[in-house]
Amino acid sequence: MRSAAFAVVIAGVLSVAVAGRAQEIVYEPGGGVTLPKVVREVRPQYPPEVMQSGVQGTVTLRCVVQRDGKPGDITVYESLEPRLDEAAVEAMKQWEFEPGQRSGMPVAVRIAVEMKFTLK
Repeated sequence: MRSAAFAVVIAGVLSVAVAGRAQEIVYEPGGGVTLPKVVREVRPQYPPEVMQSGVQGTVTLRCVVQRDGKPGDITVYESLEPRLDEAAVEAMKQWEFEPGQRSGMPVAVRIAVEMKFTLK
């Protein structure tokens, strides 16, 4: 049986946007805004049928780490395979962060997260 290995890369996304609900400003890391730090990382479940088919690669997600450290507005930026995309999003929903800061205060920060699905 094949086993799965995962790698996760987090990077800032260069955009400042206004998020829905409370019209909260979403910042980019840099320029006085710190990158959120992962406190709890949940690895995605590699669906057995996808593993058996040999599909490997990277799903890139974008999300907003909110002021409370929870990920929100999770979108698939670079798709790999629908079931792996879904697994990556479900895992991302469970992550927790120390939020990014601006002037010593927590702020919403948009990040990109790469989840790599590889077989050993």
